[in-house]
Amino acid sequence: MQTSEIVIADDVAGEWRVPVLTFKGSDPKAPRVYIQAALHAGELPGVAALHAFIPALRAAEGEGRLLGDIVIVPKCNPIGAGQWLHGELQGRFEIASRANFNRDYPLIALEARETLLDGIEALSAADQLKRRLLHLALGADLVLDLHCDDESQLYAYLEAAFWPEALDLAESFGLDAVLLSDGGSTAFEEAVTHAWKAGDLGARAAWHDGRISLTMEFRGLRDVRPDLAAHDAEGLMAFLQRRGVVSGEPIRREAFSGPVAGLDYVQMIDAPKAGTVLFEKTFGDQVRAGDHLATIITTPGFPENDVAILAPVDGAIVTRVAARFVRRGDNLMKIASTALSNKPRKPGGALED
Repeated sequence: MQTSEIVIADDVAGEWRVPVLTFKGSDPKAPRVYIQAALHAGELPGVAALHAFIPALRAAEGEGRLLGDIVIVPKCNPIGAGQWLHGELQGRFEIASRANFNRDYPLIALEARETLLDGIEALSAADQLKRRLLHLALGADLVLDLHCDDESQLYAYLEAAFWPEALDLAESFGLDAVLLSDGGSTAFEEAVTHAWKAGDLGARAAWHDGRISLTMEFRGLRDVRPDLAAHDAEGLMAFLQRRGVVSGEPIRREAFSGPVAGLDYVQMIDAPKAGTVLFEKTFGDQVRAGDHLATIITTPGFPENDVAILAPVDGAIVTRVAARFVRRGDNLMKIASTALSNKPRKPGGALED
C-alpha cells in the first residue's frame, strides 16, 4: 500500500490535504477499483467501514491475493469537515457557494479525463476537490461512493443499465433495497457513468460490462458502530472477490429479496404542514395504501389540529427523516413501490438536493 495526498489551495489561506491509499494488484487485466467515503462530510458509516476494510485489504495484499489496482480515499472532503456552525457540522453544502458537494461534477467523455486538471489552480477549492476526485475515479472500472441517509435501510443508487448484473453487489452487502436512476444528474457517480457513455466506450452496446458506478447508502447518520463497520467491510471484500479484484471464494452471500425501484416509483412522502413529527412506521416496514405513517402536531395540546400522514401506495419504507420538527414541504419518508410517483423530480438520480 502506498500513501499519497491530494493538495488543494484554500480560497483564503493555507491548503487542504486529502490522503489517498493506493494498492497495486498483480494482474493488469483485473478490474481497477476506486472507493471514497464522506463526500458529504458528516456521513461517516462509510468511513468506519473503510477503517475495518483497509486492514483486511492489506492482509490480502500481503498474502498475494490482490489482483486488481485499488484506490481508496477514506475521508474525501476536508473542506466540508471543516465547516462548523454553532457547534454542528455543515458537511453537505459548501458554505461559501451553497453548492452541494455531490453535485455539479463536470460531464465529460472518458477520453477527456486529463482535461479535468487543466488550469485547476484557478478554480475554487471546492471545484478543485471535485475535479481531483473525479479524475481519480475515471481511472477505475468499479466506482463506489459511500454515503448514508438520515435514517434508512442499507441500499444503493445505481443506473438502471447496471441491473441485474449488480445483483452480486446486493448479495455481497446484504442490501435491503436498490434504487435505479435513469442518468443525467451531475452527482459524482452519475458523472462517472456519463464519462463511460459519452465517448468511444459508450459507442459499444455493452459499455457497462465489467463496470459499475454507484452510491452506497450505509443506513443512517447514527449507524456508526463497530459491528456494522465489520459487516460492511466484509461486504466490500465479498464484492471485490466476486468481481475478480481479490482472489478467493467470496466471504459472504446473502440472498437479495428487497425492492428494486426506478426513481419514478419512489414515493416522496412530504409534510403538508409544519410541526412535530410522531412516526408510526419506520424504515424497513412494509405498508399498504392508507396505512398511518406519521402524525404532525401542528398545535401542541390541540389534537384536533393534528395532521395524519397516510401511505399513498403499497410499498416498502426505505428512508425516514432524522428531524422531529419539520417545515411544510420537508421530506418525511421515501417508499419504494410499484406505482408511479406523482411528485416531480430532477433529472437523473436526484430525488433531493
